[in-house]
Amino acid sequence: MMRRLAAEFLGTFMLVASVVGAAVVSGNAAGLGVALAVGLSVMAMAYAVGPISGGHFNPAVTLGLAVARRFPAGDIIPYMLAQLVGGIAAAGFFIIVLRGTPDFVAGGYASNGYGEHSAGHFGPVGVFLTELVLTMFFVLIIARVTRAREGAGMMAPVAIGLALAVMHLISIPISNTSLNPARSTATALFADSWALKQLWLFWVAPLAGGALGGLLDQYFSETS
Repeated sequence: MMRRLAAEFLGTFMLVASVVGAAVVSGNAAGLGVALAVGLSVMAMAYAVGPISGGHFNPAVTLGLAVARRFPAGDIIPYMLAQLVGGIAAAGFFIIVLRGTPDFVAGGYASNGYGEHSAGHFGPVGVFLTELVLTMFFVLIIARVTRAREGAGMMAPVAIGLALAVMHLISIPISNTSLNPARSTATALFADSWALKQLWLFWVAPLAGGALGGLLDQYFSETS
C-alpha cells in the first residue's frame, strides 16, 4: 500500500506542479501552455507510476473507479489523502521558489473560481455544470481505455493525457479548470481568501462528475 500511496503522491505533485509552473511561473495562465503541461505531465506520470497505483492523481478519478467497481472502496480515503498531500506539497514548493523573486504576491495563485474570479466571469451554475460534465467524461475515458480487454493498452496514458489537455482548453476561461479537488485545494490554500470560500464547488462538482463517469462505465460494461 505504501508504494501505491507514494505513487499517487508523486503523480499528483507533478500534476499540480505543471499547473502552477505553467500558469504562474511561465505566465501562460489562459493559454495552450497550461493545457499541454497538464496533459503531458499526467501522461508521463501514468506511464511512470501508473502500473504501481493505477495512476489516479485525482480524488474524482478514485471515486469514479470505485463506483465503476474497478477500485476497492476501502482504499478511497488513503488515496485521496495521498493526492491531497502531493498537490499541497507541489503548490508549497512553488511558493518557496517564487518568494525568492522581487515583489511576489500569490494573488489567485492559479486557483479555480466563479463569478468575478472566473476569467470569463461565468457564474456558479455554469462553472458547476462545466466541472461536472467534463469530469464525468474524463473519468469515463479513463475507465474505458484502461480496461484489460476493451481498453487501449499501452496507449491508454496518451488518450488520458490528450483528453485532459483538451478539457483544459475548453474550460480554462470558465473555471480555470479543476476536474480535480486535490488540484483545487492545493492552490486555494496559498491564494487569496476568496479561493477557499469558493472551494466547495470544486469538490462537489468533480466528485459528482466522477461518480457519474463511473456509473456510465459500469453501464457500458454490462451492455457490451
